[in-house]
Amino acid sequence: MSEDSYYEKDALVRVHSSDSYDDLKSSRIASESSSLLIEETDEFSHLPGHEASVLRAQVQVVEPKTSFFTMYRYATSRDVAFLIVATVASILEGTIRPTISVIFGTLTGVFATYARRFNMDEEYFYNSTSGFYSSSNGSFFGEDQYNKIMYGYPNEMNNMTSSDYQYISPDEFQRTVNSYILLFVYLGVADIILSYFSIFVFIDRGQILSGRIREHYLKATMKQNIGYFDKLGSGEVTTRISSDTTLIQEGMSEKVSYMIANLSTFVTVYVLAFTRFYILTFMMLSIAFAVTVSLIVSSGMMKKYFKKAGEGYAVGGTLAEETISSIRNVQAFGIQDRLVAQYDKYLEVSERYGIKAGFALGIMTSMVWIACYNNDALAFWQGTRFIRENRMTVGQVISIILLANQGSFAISGIAPHFRSLSQARSAVAKIFATIDRASVVDPLTERGAKLENVKGEIELRNVKFIYPSRPNVCVLNNFNLRVPAGKTVALVGASGSGKSTIIGLLERFYIPLAGEVLIDGVPIESLNVRWLRQQVSLVSQEPTLFACSIYENIAHGLIGTQYEFAAEHEKRALVVSACEQANAMDFISTFPEGLDTSVGERGFLMSGGQKQRIAIARAIVSNPKILLLDEATSALDTKSEGVVQDALDKAAQGRTTIVIAHRLSTIKDADLIVVMRKGVIIEMGNHHELIEKKSEYFALVDAQKIEQQREALKSQLVQEEPEIEEKHVSLDLSRAKTVSSISSRIIDNTPKKPEIDAAKYTFGELCMFLIDMQKGYNGLNSIGMILSFINGLGYVALGFFYGGAVEAYTHLPDYDFVTHRISIFAGLLFMESIVVSIATSGSQALFSFSSQKLIRRIRYMTFRQILRQDISYFDKDANTAGSLTAMLSQDAQAIEGLTGATFGQISNALIIILSGSVVGIIVTWKLGLVLAVVMPLFIGGAFFRLYILASFQGNMKNSNQKASNFACENVSAIRTVLSLTRENEVLDTYHRTIESQHRASIPATHKSSFMYGVSQGLQFFIYALAYWYGSTFIRTGEYSILRFYITYCALIAGAQAAGMALSYAPDMGKAKFATANIKRTLSEIPDIDTWSTEGDTPENVQGEIEFKDVHFRYPTRPQVSVLRGLNLSVKKGQYVALVGGSGCGKSTTIGLIESFYRPLSGEITLDGRNIREFNINRYREQIALVQQEPTLYAGTIRENILFGTTDLDVDDERVYAVARQANIHDFIMSLPDGYDTLCGSKGTLLSGGQKQRIAIARALIREPKVLLLDEATSALDSESEKVVQAALDVAAKGRTTIAIAHRLSTIQNADVIYVFDAGKVVESGTHQELLAKRGRYYELVQLQALENAG
Repeated sequence: MSEDSYYEKDALVRVHSSDSYDDLKSSRIASESSSLLIEETDEFSHLPGHEASVLRAQVQVVEPKTSFFTMYRYATSRDVAFLIVATVASILEGTIRPTISVIFGTLTGVFATYARRFNMDEEYFYNSTSGFYSSSNGSFFGEDQYNKIMYGYPNEMNNMTSSDYQYISPDEFQRTVNSYILLFVYLGVADIILSYFSIFVFIDRGQILSGRIREHYLKATMKQNIGYFDKLGSGEVTTRISSDTTLIQEGMSEKVSYMIANLSTFVTVYVLAFTRFYILTFMMLSIAFAVTVSLIVSSGMMKKYFKKAGEGYAVGGTLAEETISSIRNVQAFGIQDRLVAQYDKYLEVSERYGIKAGFALGIMTSMVWIACYNNDALAFWQGTRFIRENRMTVGQVISIILLANQGSFAISGIAPHFRSLSQARSAVAKIFATIDRASVVDPLTERGAKLENVKGEIELRNVKFIYPSRPNVCVLNNFNLRVPAGKTVALVGASGSGKSTIIGLLERFYIPLAGEVLIDGVPIESLNVRWLRQQVSLVSQEPTLFACSIYENIAHGLIGTQYEFAAEHEKRALVVSACEQANAMDFISTFPEGLDTSVGERGFLMSGGQKQRIAIARAIVSNPKILLLDEATSALDTKSEGVVQDALDKAAQGRTTIVIAHRLSTIKDADLIVVMRKGVIIEMGNHHELIEKKSEYFALVDAQKIEQQREALKSQLVQEEPEIEEKHVSLDLSRAKTVSSISSRIIDNTPKKPEIDAAKYTFGELCMFLIDMQKGYNGLNSIGMILSFINGLGYVALGFFYGGAVEAYTHLPDYDFVTHRISIFAGLLFMESIVVSIATSGSQALFSFSSQKLIRRIRYMTFRQILRQDISYFDKDANTAGSLTAMLSQDAQAIEGLTGATFGQISNALIIILSGSVVGIIVTWKLGLVLAVVMPLFIGGAFFRLYILASFQGNMKNSNQKASNFACENVSAIRTVLSLTRENEVLDTYHRTIESQHRASIPATHKSSFMYGVSQGLQFFIYALAYWYGSTFIRTGEYSILRFYITYCALIAGAQAAGMALSYAPDMGKAKFATANIKRTLSEIPDIDTWSTEGDTPENVQGEIEFKDVHFRYPTRPQVSVLRGLNLSVKKGQYVALVGGSGCGKSTTIGLIESFYRPLSGEITLDGRNIREFNINRYREQIALVQQEPTLYAGTIRENILFGTTDLDVDDERVYAVARQANIHDFIMSLPDGYDTLCGSKGTLLSGGQKQRIAIARALIREPKVLLLDEATSALDSESEKVVQAALDVAAKGRTTIAIAHRLSTIQNADVIYVFDAGKVVESGTHQELLAKRGRYYELVQLQALENAG
């Protein structure tokens, strides 16, 4: 694979070097990212106290005080019992370790006593009269004095045999050593059991408890009021529930066991040290106290920085989710790099604080190493003084030094895990802020009344309302409306007049500031929220489906009814009936799997009309008491609309129905029509009464008229209908006979693109990949490695210094000589503490710096690579917005397990192992070789555990991804979830997913914990081997005690380092899998590649588009033919309309023109050239798209409009001009912040019509040669539609325009109208020509004609 396929450093530099882009970035975007990082001002302060408190309660989030134990909030008594036992096991494990030092001290005394016989002739001569004579200074020492100094006789503390014998025979020496070696073996077995049990319990309970936190977080999210979500993106929820809960899991799992064991070791060490000699121990405690203070300060800093880093990325996660979920719009406008640059701004915030946290960790770690070596220096220096004063023995000094070393090593083992604990604590604050937030409208509570008999009378009485996210705009003021039970009331008016707000108030999505909303005379605040919503069915303007089958989507409408738990066949019968009423069975029956057909994420596999009909079927399947239709038929073609409208009219009978409609043909039979403007009722009455008034409603109706001669057309249509039906039958038959076989043959003969298997990457390949990714920072990593090498050599040096010091004590009672030698070694240890602390802090800082740079680069490049993919990539179930957002959050963070602080610790351990083995073999080659040979047992155990965990991570990916997708999908569609009262079903499904993850993890947890236990026990076995085998050489005098201790310290330090490396195996396992996943993603090259520089640049574009016998099937649904030999031609400057039933191929045609997909056969040409010949980016620059469901991004209105142009120097006048053309300028200027008004996540702060007009302005500022309008005016009210349509007509002059329209009034002036049916053109011509043909188009017009006024 070429480097350019994933390494795009130049692109990163290019984006950031653009000054014009920085100028484009407004302070509003910056404030949106920093709003989570700094304290916000009270935006409700200008309102009266009561109103401000009502709004504040809907959006305010108070961060709770949290502690380490907050993570264990959801532990049951069973969990607590397990954790207590595991804690005791960890404490016992930690307590066992200091016994090593006690045994070491005793064995050192035994070794020194025995070794003394070999240097006796060199140093001392014994005279029975005068005592011992030292040849070094010519002095005599009494026997009692010598024995007391050397061995503590007659009260020797380290001679466990309490023998008065100063000289040991070889056999006795060996027996004594062997007895202590058996203790090592017993302790090793105990350590294996205790380590295995404690680690398993902590990992297992950590998974269970973090799963409960995930569930409670999702539950808390599900019960929040909608105002909370207006300021929270679904991407942030995905980040919290996937990434932050993973951090919490890591902070409450095995790392807690490690820390408890090490703390236990530290405490036990000093307890034992006090029993030896409390004065020296107190001296050494002063250093330990200083280190403890530094640990507390550093951990506090780390928590603060990690929290800010997490907050910074959470906002970026929302932007990523928004971008990926609107990928068609992103690619159509070519704004990938601009959105990536915005995303990188948030990454910079996260990186900055991540680096600071790494520096804090480096300071903390350096303090630990200062303590380690200075403790040794202090103990040798002061211990020798106490020996000289006859207050201590050599054995006591050695024991305290060994204990202090072990205590320092235990503290150093805690330091790296503080990072995980700090990250967990910072994540806990945000997670529990949501969990503890009391929602002002809680749908999960049982509080509230439930009426026995619901008539359906609705009344809004003196209602005042302001959106919490837009506190400066009053939407409703003193609003009054009464809807009689069983009647149909239609709300009409301009976008932003408050129609949808009434729906939101009835659903209790929001709370009015004043007045009340009543059902059957009862204020809805007193009713149970869940019960209330089950009496109401809502069909939204933008229908939301869930990633399951059509049947399951419609069956969601039965929640809360008597049929919720009915038999499958009974529920299916109700679903089929609802589909027939909604005119949905016609297209459902064409799918091979019928009702069991998957609709895809957010229903992307269905056309707009198909989604709308499924949503209508879902609404009417429960036979609700109250029906709310918010533009329920806006996405339907004319024929479907007529049939569905009849079904809705029937469904409305006997129940209260509120209809919001821009298409007035759908509400002419309503009992009451309410005309609104800016939150005020202008006029009310039925259709005929309002027509007679010839006021507002009359003007709206007049704007939508197509034909005045309805009756004449109707009679002619009736005469021709049989012929039409016959003709359609023949068309269907011929289509089935020819096209399907062509498409099938093409698919069968097309080789499938090979899938990249991430599991096949070797560890070496992944390491080289990370090295390649860190280009530009490998120099820093090299310096970090050199510093780690210096730090690793510190252990080897410690062996020399320690061995030399022990050897010096064999010269006692020559105090001057011993004091001189010990002072040298103490000074060397002090110097080593300075060198090692600098090396440690430097390596930690450098590794953390490069690690944060790597994480930022990986996220940047992965996000950019994701946006590079063609649309078919996002059609796959595995590549949903939720899963890709989770990958950006989780995988990039997990890679730190092979980089940063973890990498520093692992490299340290490897250097200690290698250097210790080399020194051991050089100094005592036989002993060194044997001990070096057993090192692979440690290393092999580490890698075997890593293999187990990596395999486990791979197996768990799908279930983790599934859980993240599920949560993200439902939070993104929170209004629909709440309306359907799906909360409990969502939570139950999520609970089952979490449980299945835990069950699948248990075997791997057992294996991993066992391997860790074995690795811990192996340390004791290696100690036993070292002393047993070493004793054989000392017994024969082949090795001196100095050479033995140099080898022993070097290799045993290696064993301890290997044990530490094993503790990082879980992090490494996650990192290996995450790296493979990232490498696979960065290696995928799409068929339609927006990074490609190949292809010609279109010049002098005229805008002529032609389809020549085009066949097409979606890659994810190859069994369904969409286009079956499509032929159409669009001339230069023509306004061409595409009409036809839902699912007939109109939107697919637009997608092919945009080159989202490639046709299976045939060709699409621009100005006579196949569009494949053009560079994809240069080609799309000639086109602008306005989609059926408008997409806006979390930024200002100005920025959203400017996304339409690649020219970054557009002045405000140009922006104002296109906004006027789209009839949105006056509305924008009426807002307090004008064009700097924030749109909110996915434009949630604007109404559908407002979003659509901004999207039109965005298209117009592009000045395209070809304008594509996919139901561009579907969300506009009649008045705005008339103005916008006139603007579009003007905009269309001089350019080619292709429009999809269900509302035929918008395309009657088109130059050519193509009528689609089942993927082919069945009619074409102008409006008048097609009417004269009296064919399919003629039928569609008739079905949409309005009553003639009067």
